[in-house]
Amino acid sequence: MDLAIRLDRVVKRYGPITAVDGLDLEVPYGTCVGLLGPNGAGKSTTMRTLTAQAIADEGEIEVLGFHLPEESKQARAECGVVPQLDNLDTTLTVAQNLLVFAHLYRVPRGERHEAVERTLDIANLTERRDAKVDELSGGMRRRLLIARALVHRPRLLLLDEPTVGLDPQVRQELWALIDLLRAEGTSILMSTHYIEEAQRLADTVAIMANGRAVATGRPAELIVEHAGREVVEVYGPPDRLAEAEQEAARAGLRTRRTGTSVSVLGVDGHAPEGERRPATLEDVFVLLTGEEIA
Repeated sequence: MDLAIRLDRVVKRYGPITAVDGLDLEVPYGTCVGLLGPNGAGKSTTMRTLTAQAIADEGEIEVLGFHLPEESKQARAECGVVPQLDNLDTTLTVAQNLLVFAHLYRVPRGERHEAVERTLDIANLTERRDAKVDELSGGMRRRLLIARALVHRPRLLLLDEPTVGLDPQVRQELWALIDLLRAEGTSILMSTHYIEEAQRLADTVAIMANGRAVATGRPAELIVEHAGREVVEVYGPPDRLAEAEQEAARAGLRTRRTGTSVSVLGVDGHAPEGERRPATLEDVFVLLTGEEIA
């Protein structure tokens, strides 16, 4: 299998803290892989190792066939990176921000105008080309960050929490843009803590906790493997919830608490009385990480 990214037993420590702990990860060419995990799971550190902003203490990393960190310069030249934090130049216009990066990525002089126009169109920012960055909405700024990463036609796009802090409507706009890139065959690695985002965009999801991937696979397959096809929600006072947990345990079923209810997973026969619903990726996420979505 041809891989855009390969991580083999990667470890990254910061003093006594192990941020990435023996991570294995593969991103085949032309696919979108989502790193899904709570804050502190190691997603952003993983992204930094892929751009050699952080150097792994152990393990092997290959990006687009280049070994890191020795060949990180060659790999970065063929990658587009969208950081979690907005680092656009607010003194420049939208088009000027793109032109600067076209120059930095060594797009030939005669092709820079076309590159800027193409990425303005992709990000639906053509009409705002002459606006200063600080005049843009949060969603427009995020689209500009993605456009900037695409100006040199990268083979691989790294998205670190691409829609963090955005309202649901703007998030949908960004999803449409990422969907377009995915449909065009761009290889994408995306970190997120939004379950719906991972399920909506990623071909494969790696659920991260404590610096390692605790489960990897297609969202639908992960749901069936870890949560089954159906879940029973049991509502009631604490003694009723405890009774439901005991009944599920006797039947060999897994459960999770969700505030004022107990979710009984993997139901295919006898289960406590309650409301039945299809299992979701959220069930898998909370079961494996023990965390609430931020």
